[in-house]
Amino acid sequence: MAFPIKVCVVCGEEFELKPDKPGFANRCPECSAPDAEEVSAGKRGGDAIDRKIENEANEARRKAIRDLLYRKDS
Repeated sequence: MAFPIKVCVVCGEEFELKPDKPGFANRCPECSAPDAEEVSAGKRGGDAIDRKIENEANEARRKAIRDLLYRKDS
């Protein structure tokens, strides 16, 4: 089975678009590898203060949505 040949939008190199490979469909594996590493590094937990701030913000969002959804019209 032949894989489609694509042209990388970053470097212009032709590459085969193979399934189950990390990266973007319009970038060659060499150009998409650094981006994939940055995304995975960015998803890792920050320090405790950052997590606490994020949890408090999420709690405030949930409370606001709950109040909007279940408020009684008087």
